[in-house]
Amino acid sequence: MTKNYDLIVLGSGPGGYVAAIRASQLGLKTAIVERENLGGICLNWGCIPTKALLRSAEIFHNMKHAADYGLAAEKISADLDAVVKRSRGVANQLNKGVTGLMKKNKIDVIMGDGKIIEKGKVAVKTEKGDEELTAKNIIIATGARARDLPFAKADGKRIWTYRHAMTPPEMPKKLLVIGSGAIGIEFASFYNDMGADVTVVEMMDRIVPVEDEEISKFLEKSLKKQGMTIMTGAGVKSIETTAKGVKAEIEDNKGKKASHDFTHVIVAVGIQPNVETVGLDELGIEPDERFHIKTDAMCRTNIDGIYAIGDVTGGPWLAHKASHEGVIAAEAIAGGHPHAMDVNNIPGCTYCHPQIASVGLTEAKAKEAGHDVKVGNFPFIGNGKAIALGETEGFIKTVFDAKTGELLGAHMIGAEVTELIQGYTVGKTLETTEAELMNTVFPHPTLSEMMHESVLDAYERVLHM
Repeated sequence: MTKNYDLIVLGSGPGGYVAAIRASQLGLKTAIVERENLGGICLNWGCIPTKALLRSAEIFHNMKHAADYGLAAEKISADLDAVVKRSRGVANQLNKGVTGLMKKNKIDVIMGDGKIIEKGKVAVKTEKGDEELTAKNIIIATGARARDLPFAKADGKRIWTYRHAMTPPEMPKKLLVIGSGAIGIEFASFYNDMGADVTVVEMMDRIVPVEDEEISKFLEKSLKKQGMTIMTGAGVKSIETTAKGVKAEIEDNKGKKASHDFTHVIVAVGIQPNVETVGLDELGIEPDERFHIKTDAMCRTNIDGIYAIGDVTGGPWLAHKASHEGVIAAEAIAGGHPHAMDVNNIPGCTYCHPQIASVGLTEAKAKEAGHDVKVGNFPFIGNGKAIALGETEGFIKTVFDAKTGELLGAHMIGAEVTELIQGYTVGKTLETTEAELMNTVFPHPTLSEMMHESVLDAYERVLHM
């Protein structure tokens, strides 16, 4: 029997399930098709469980430095299995939460593999057999998966993707992380805090290369101080698994090749969209040069009635972008007039130690775009709350247009900056200038005062430095 809907959503990640909820709120009869777990990769194998792992590592790090706070902690140890068990428990709890939201919003959930077989029609292979769904509108939210290296296929034993790294069969003694984007650096930070000897190899000339250059340099210095080996401008040429681990040939930034031994490898060299089995070719949906689906400002593809959101589309590939796109698509389908997303107002967060957060243009990108800039910096060491917390490592940087005072970008590194960045994100969305930020009263004592001081510094009015 064919089931008829106003909207079918393929994929239940942070884009898909949010789109389904918003569509239901707007009165659309909605179905969501999911082949694995409600909540998608982010909730089950990405954003959330990795933060649970990193929280355990953070506490373990602080326990080892208890004496810095006038405390004593003896015979400190970590149980990796228990840490992973807690992480999986967090993911399972949130998975149940999404299940509850689907029921609350009267959204039909069909578990199985969905494929668009023609415009307005989806075939789903389920455990009980095939189902056919129809709808005037379809949202593709099938996400992405880890990109493999041709010579380093993940086996779950010695060569890991992020998914293997979240449920490791054992604690790595000597870990190679290939790639220094958010995923690579977060796992490098986690395993380093847990006691592994970590080496990070990045082909670009600096780690976290999408971030402001000052942030990259500061993070590299911090990670090296923590004991990591960082190799930039370098590449892994081959990997051979052995009885004891892996042997990797690495070419450094001077062109010199050398063989290195590791117990495990994490490959974190980007993602590729899940588009192969959705039915794009049959429909004539256009991909970009990296095979992500092309969309317009309202998340529409080139085929009427078919939308795409999240990691299956262009970057930045972030869960909160996917969720926002889900709302935009649902409202556009329902006949509303949603605001198009400005990618310059999407914050990015990396939960390494120390944390990184940013929004808008880097200083270099602002100058490339033709702006005359004013730049402010303020260090954590100048903030009373940071000193009281024992978290004096880091700084906050703001970039303004010198002529108009427009806030072009903000870049942070240090404790809890992933919680602070939203202040600047709201400011950018409201098209604020330095005047509004200067005249805003920031509470004392808080880390947020550094945001104020950074703005003041850009205009030579800094107070506490």
